[in-house]
Amino acid sequence: MAKTKTAKPKKTARAAAAPQAVASPGPQSSAPAIDIGIGDKDRKRIAQGLSVFLADAYTLYLKTHNFHWNVTGPMFNALHAMFEEQYTEQWNALDETAERIRALGYNAPGSYAEFIELSSIKEEPGLEKAPEWREMVRQLVVGNEAVCRTARRALKTADDAGDDPSVDLLTQRLQTHEKYAWMLRSLLQ
Repeated sequence: MAKTKTAKPKKTARAAAAPQAVASPGPQSSAPAIDIGIGDKDRKRIAQGLSVFLADAYTLYLKTHNFHWNVTGPMFNALHAMFEEQYTEQWNALDETAERIRALGYNAPGSYAEFIELSSIKEEPGLEKAPEWREMVRQLVVGNEAVCRTARRALKTADDAGDDPSVDLLTQRLQTHEKYAWMLRSLLQ
């Protein structure tokens, strides 16, 4: 008997914006239930928002690092140093976001496939088609602004639930990414 293929449902933009958070510990765990003063539904929504934020932040980190490696032209020295400073700071912040998701009782996304599915930022090849420096800077402005928009959505969810640690984390990230967008945009004016 021939096997028939079942069509997979198409992913929608809404599915990417609301990933399925996986609780940890699971229902079979002997650990006590999480009781940090934020209800299960709110913790799940916050973790989902933080997961999308983490995916955008990681994709921007990777793009910034890619451009650090592959920048050329008359702005090489300045941009090579600026990109390194930015990706180093971004790298350190990724861990805080993932750990906040874990503190809320959910698993953090941690694979390229998950980040690609969740992120609103397009990856950029580096091996053969690295863009020229102005396009790199433009893309990093757009990427930092995308991270800001994602952070604002997650921040609203966290604020509505009274999750001050997530609000604080996202507020700090907003300040950093707004500053990066401004600094980068200034290079193009």
